[in-house]
Amino acid sequence: MIYKTLLFDLDSTVWDFHSAENYALTKLLENHGVSDIEKYIEVYIPMNRAMWRSLEKNEITREELVGTRFAKLFDHFGLEKDGHELASEYESILSTQGQTIDGAEEMLHTLSKAGYDQLYAATNGITTIQKGRLEHSPVTKYFKKVFISEELKVAKPSPLFFERVAKDIPDFDKETAVMIGDSLTADIQGGINAGIDTIWVNLAHKENRTAVKPTVEVRSYAELLEFLV
Repeated sequence: MIYKTLLFDLDSTVWDFHSAENYALTKLLENHGVSDIEKYIEVYIPMNRAMWRSLEKNEITREELVGTRFAKLFDHFGLEKDGHELASEYESILSTQGQTIDGAEEMLHTLSKAGYDQLYAATNGITTIQKGRLEHSPVTKYFKKVFISEELKVAKPSPLFFERVAKDIPDFDKETAVMIGDSLTADIQGGINAGIDTIWVNLAHKENRTAVKPTVEVRSYAELLEFLV
């Protein structure tokens, strides 16, 4: 066994965030009478992604992200909306969505059966949303604990995120810990910043055009299991 402590990102690593987000956005926009939902989503997705990148770089606060992203979306189409009210509604919808990526539950089950009993989740996210989704997700039972950035008051890739995670894991050892995730900028860079090994779960088969180099890259759960088991 190569590692003792496995830190798993959730969204787009284990959870099917695309499906969950699409459902929640569609429902929110329907509730507000939007007819061309696809056009709104086409604007929202890159805008929201850019805002999360800004959060990772400490360029904006979580409060700014949560409270303004939907107001900015509607403002793009010339409509004035209360960003906080929209955020609350969206969170309520998204918090019920615990869809997993095909094969994720089987992968975690295999790791558990192979003797990995130190599985943790480490996610950048909003507490109310992530906790709600955990209640609706079949994979929650595999994690000894779930660390959420809002609760830790710091997000990946900050080394402080991992310092706070480490303090809450008995006998945590950097030499036997690994961060597993899909995001080069948050998960992999975060692991590097923390001085632990990293596994880039590149299920989308993206080309790495960054300077961020994971310890290992896998392109399927089968490859991940082959490496760990």
